[in-house]
Amino acid sequence: MSAHNPTRWRFKRPSVIPGFGLALGLTLIWLTLIVLIPLSGLAWRSSALGWEKFFGIAFDQRTLSALRISFGCAFIAACLNVVFGVILAWVLVRYRFPGKRILDAMVDLPFALPTAVAGIALTTLYAPNGWVGQFLTPLGIKIAFTPAGIVVALIFVGLPFIVRTVQPVMEEIDKEVEEAAATLGANRFQTIARVLLPGLAPAVLTGFALAFARAVGEYGSVIFIAGNLPFKSEIAPLLIVIKLEEYNYAAATGIAAIMLIISFSMLFVINLMQSWSRRRYGYGV
Repeated sequence: MSAHNPTRWRFKRPSVIPGFGLALGLTLIWLTLIVLIPLSGLAWRSSALGWEKFFGIAFDQRTLSALRISFGCAFIAACLNVVFGVILAWVLVRYRFPGKRILDAMVDLPFALPTAVAGIALTTLYAPNGWVGQFLTPLGIKIAFTPAGIVVALIFVGLPFIVRTVQPVMEEIDKEVEEAAATLGANRFQTIARVLLPGLAPAVLTGFALAFARAVGEYGSVIFIAGNLPFKSEIAPLLIVIKLEEYNYAAATGIAAIMLIISFSMLFVINLMQSWSRRRYGYGV
């Protein structure tokens, strides 16, 4: 072809990832069938209520109490899991001791154990006449059949999310980094606060989001230990089940839609914090 000819052959560059179009199409189809269509059905069913009924359900005192208990206990449990989950991950990564592999495997038990079984076991332990509760009752501490019992159950189901999210990132942090900080005069607290935690921040936020999301929708392990008293220890998922048993499907979908909106908003904020921490500290970019 002549060099003066303005027409040029344009060859399509091969994709770096083979089969991207097919993989993307299957992903979108699967996401639509499993996530988008059910959520659209929930939104459509809730829209049939009308704004007046929807806000009536949203601001009902029993609904507000159930939402406050669900999200409040989930937030407290996720925060406690961040603290103790990071410590547990640190022990599993940095130390060698007898039974380490057994302890590491036990972290995954909440994934495999049916939540109802976990709820029954926790109730047996923390009931006033339980193995642990019998020692707490004389001290005036009541766990089972209170919001504190809900927090305990949510800690149990959410702990693996923190440990398994933080552990791989922690394994990539070399001990030489800590030693370098020590040689520069940093004490142990400064090393943790200024050297280790910034690198772990995105992973910690991810684990927090997963643990929180898991706790908000938890049902099986909570109903046995909560006591399920309206305005005291009744969670939002249980209230949805009650509405379904009353054949009040509109109210059930309305409460579910409210939980969806609140959960999505909180996870969106957490994702923004993750992006900020990555840009701030330069990790995961």
